[in-house]
Amino acid sequence: MGHLTLEQRYTIQVLREEKLSQQAIANRIGKDKSVVSREIRRNADKRNGTYKAELAQRKYTERMASKPKACRFTEEIKTIVDKLLANDYSPEQIAGRCKLEGRPCVSHERIYQYIWEDKMRKGQLYLHLRHHGRKYRKRGAAKDSRGKIRDQVSIDERPEIVASKIRFGDLEMDTVLGKNHKGAILTINDRATKLCWIRLLAGRESKPLTKRVIEVLEPLQSMLQTITVDNGKEFALHKEITQRLKVAIYFAHPYHSWERGANENLNGLIRQYLPKGVSFEGLTEAYAMQIQQQLNNRPRKSLGYLTPKEYAFAKFGIVIT
Repeated sequence: MGHLTLEQRYTIQVLREEKLSQQAIANRIGKDKSVVSREIRRNADKRNGTYKAELAQRKYTERMASKPKACRFTEEIKTIVDKLLANDYSPEQIAGRCKLEGRPCVSHERIYQYIWEDKMRKGQLYLHLRHHGRKYRKRGAAKDSRGKIRDQVSIDERPEIVASKIRFGDLEMDTVLGKNHKGAILTINDRATKLCWIRLLAGRESKPLTKRVIEVLEPLQSMLQTITVDNGKEFALHKEITQRLKVAIYFAHPYHSWERGANENLNGLIRQYLPKGVSFEGLTEAYAMQIQQQLNNRPRKSLGYLTPKEYAFAKFGIVIT
């Protein structure tokens, strides 16, 4: 054990005054040298480096008193965890949100353990995790065969301020496809707040997509700054969007998905509700909006465990219904 008694601390003080080495002190009190080294580093007087047993004991006592107490995984906490898992919160989001709200909770590691214990009992809590055994293909090695969209403006020309995520209105945009590339939804996100807009598309072609983008973003036109997209042919009519919404559109480099990292993450979150291989036949606008509401009201670690809606209001005074 690494804990030291007051008597051992007095021994350290005396032997240090006699100029004995840390190894010799460790041998005398029956501890490892690392224990002595850590004790001196933590509890010596920061002003002059001297080690006094009573000061060291007081520092240790104060540190133990301020240390968070382990929280028991009570039935009440399990009920809270089950409820938040049902809302598709991750274990980290559950623990972080409870801490933000001052509610007792166990660590996110313990919640993961709880989920896998439930799975061993044939439970289904694990199905609420974003990833539960799916395999992912590698990206970036494929050859670009989609052709060139005319009049593109490269992401290299995008204002540097966009990368800082300090303002509202810098958007990213993409589409998510259904089984056999039939059916599609439009996904848009704000880089700073992580707010998202999700809409059903009449088709993946550029005309229905352009019409839908204008319809969704027109109410926000005065707040729009930039839009970043990939090189999909569905964005071929980007100039029409720019003209109607008065917003600059920038194209990421082919197969550089990290240049739209927030949007790629959003699409991954959507796949929690619409897994790959699932047909979009029968998918309704109401369900797409329901997914949007779920994600805009889910706390995010990067936002200090506020939800995107809460962060947008707190940071920019923006209310999104």
